[in-house]
Order: sequence, then C-alpha cells, then structure tokens
Amino acid sequence: MTATAPAAEATVRKSSPGTARGPRRRTGRLRRVGLPYLLLLPALLLELLVHLVPMVIGIAMSFKELTQFYIRDWSTAPWAGLDNYSVSVDFDAPVGKALLHSFLVTVAFTVLSVGLCWLIGTAAAVFMQDTFRGRGLLRALFLVPYALPVYAAVITWVFMFQHDNGLVNHVLHDQLGLTDKPSFWLIGDNSFVALLTVSVWKGWPFAFLIVMAGLQNIPRELYEAAALDGAGMVQQLRRITLPSLRPVNQVLVLVLFLWTFNDFNTPYVLFGKSAPEAADLISMHIYQASFVTWNFGTGSAMSVLLLLFLLVVTGVYLALTSRGRRTAQ
Repeated sequence: MTATAPAAEATVRKSSPGTARGPRRRTGRLRRVGLPYLLLLPALLLELLVHLVPMVIGIAMSFKELTQFYIRDWSTAPWAGLDNYSVSVDFDAPVGKALLHSFLVTVAFTVLSVGLCWLIGTAAAVFMQDTFRGRGLLRALFLVPYALPVYAAVITWVFMFQHDNGLVNHVLHDQLGLTDKPSFWLIGDNSFVALLTVSVWKGWPFAFLIVMAGLQNIPRELYEAAALDGAGMVQQLRRITLPSLRPVNQVLVLVLFLWTFNDFNTPYVLFGKSAPEAADLISMHIYQASFVTWNFGTGSAMSVLLLLFLLVVTGVYLALTSRGRRTAQ
C-alpha cells in the first residue's frame, strides 16, 4: 500500500498538466480562428453604415409620398405603396417617358464609352509590349487622365469646350477649318459628343492598365512559336492575345459598364445641375427628380429600379461568362 501511493500521486501530477493544457489549446485555437473576423469587424461596420443603411432607407423612401413638405421628418410622409413605381414605368405619361428617354441615352452612352475605352486601352497596351526608348515615360503619360481627380479633369474640359474661347473650337474651326462656325458643345445635340469624349478620355487609361497587366501573364514563347509558323501580327492578336485576355476582359468590361452606367460626377461637373436632353444620363435624371423637383419618393423608386436593372444585367453577364468558361474548358 505504501509503495503504490507515491506512484499514484506521481501519475496524477503527470496527468494534470495535460488536462490543463487541453482548454488552453482550445482557447488559442479560438483566438486564431476568431482574430481575422475581429479584424474585419470595423470594415464590415463601416460598410454597413456607408452603403447598406442608406440603401435600406432609400428603398423605404420609395414607398412613401415624400416631397419637400415632409423632408424635415420623412417618416411622417404618407404611404404611397407602389404608386411611385407605377408612375416611373408609365411610359405614356411625362415622367415615365422622360425616364425611358434618359435610360436609352444612358444605354447608348455606356455602350459607346465602354467599347471605345476597351478598344483604345487594348490597342495602347499591345503597342506598349514592344521595347523602345521612352516607353516608361509614355506609360506614365497614358495614366495621367486616370490619376487626375475627376473634378479637376472635367472642369478643364469645360473650359476647352467653351464656345468663344475654347481650345476645341479654336482647333476645329480656326486652325483646321472643319466647321463652318464655332459649335456649342455643352448644350444641344453636341453635348452627347462632349460627354462621350470626356468619359472615354478619363476611362481608357484604366482599361490600358488592366490589359497591360494581363499581357504580362502571356508567355513570350507562344508569340515566338507563332512567328516561326508564319503567323503575322493580326493572326497573333486573334489567336493568342485576345483568347488569353478573355478572363481579364470579362472583368474589365463589367467594371467599366457599372462605372459608366452609374457615372454622375462627369455630367454634373460638365453641365451643372441640369443636363441637356441629349446628354440626360439616368444618374442626372434621378438627381433632378429628387433634388430639383423635390419628389424624393419618385426619385427613390427610380433608384431602386436602376439597382434592379444593374443586378439583373450583372447576373446574366456573370452567368453567360461562367458558362463560356466551362464550355472552353
């Protein structure tokens, strides 16, 4: 009995640290697993406050008859139900007809802007793949429109588009003689051309940057093998460059589409609070419906309809591109 007692005590002493070490290990594992979520918590809260909360409030406002009379306490505004939505999509009425016109202008503007940005950016990126003197300086100059603040860039174009002393009329009319008289670029039908020019000018460097990064992942051996087989520059572009850039272009086109369709800063700085009819983008139209006519309920309904349209287009685009990737594999 006396011989077995010390052995039992020693066994208990040896086993006790192991049993205490188990909860400590579990606590350390929980800390390691929970630490990333804890570090993400401030960003998630900020995202909630900046984006999700205003979006929920905007959706709630779209179901109310909210005008300037209830702006002090918008929760007391009468309940409108789906009236704001029915007014917005009634294309026979003035409000719906104006919204449809703005939507069509935005679609045309987005298609042209995204297409030109992608085309110019891709051409510049392919051209910059060759090594020549001054390539680094030219790359930096290409990125200047993208690096400039939007207000500084667009306000410069406002001065250039002036009727009497603008640089555009000076070059086109005075220097080159391409027009019979100086044109009005910020009013009338020419406003669409002016808006498209500014959008492409400040948007194509982003496409250039993304495509140039994608070109770095294409092995040079493919071009060398194609050249040995007799493939010219056009055939290399069709058979190697564009297929290899397909995943990059899919993301690039989607980002450019969302940015361009929602663009508000460019037309606002270019035209002010009231855009011409030819350049009445849907972002400016919603702003005028909300903050110029003080009909916040209808403006919120238009914003929700725009959100639904972008979600549907984005979902269809992602489904089609993912199906194309599976088919290619």
